[in-house]
Amino acid sequence: MASTTHEARPAGGSLSAAISNAIVRITAEYTGRGPSKARTSIRDDVILVLVQETLTKAERSLLAAGQGDFVLETRRRHQQTMRDDYVVAVEELTQRKVLAFMSTNHLEPDMGAELFVLEPQTDAAGGRASGPPGTA
Repeated sequence: MASTTHEARPAGGSLSAAISNAIVRITAEYTGRGPSKARTSIRDDVILVLVQETLTKAERSLLAAGQGDFVLETRRRHQQTMRDDYVVAVEELTQRKVLAFMSTNHLEPDMGAELFVLEPQTDAAGGRASGPPGTA
C-alpha cells in the first residue's frame, strides 16, 4: 500500500469515518470487494471496526455448499495478508503506534471485526494520558 502523508489528523467522527473508509478500501484492494458497511468505534487505546456483508460471491457459494470452515480459514489468511496495510493505515490516521491487531469473522450474519490496540498516549508532562482498556 502506498503511504499517504496526512497534514492534519482527523478527529472524532471524522477519524472514525476515515478508518472505516481505509479498512473498506484495503479489503477491496485485496479481495476485489470490500464490505458494504463499516462502523468504527474509538475508545481510549482501542479501535474496533465492525464490517458487514464482507463475503465475495465465491465465498457465499462455498458457504451455501457447506464449506463454512473453509471460508473462515480463507478469511483468516486474507486478514493475515492485509494486516500490515491495516496497521499502517490506522497508525497514519491516528498518529499512534498499533501494539496489537486482532481480526475475526462470522458467517451468518456476514460480519467481521477488526480490533486495534494503540500505544497509550502521554500527556504534556510525559505521564500517561490514557491507559490500557479497563484501567483508571
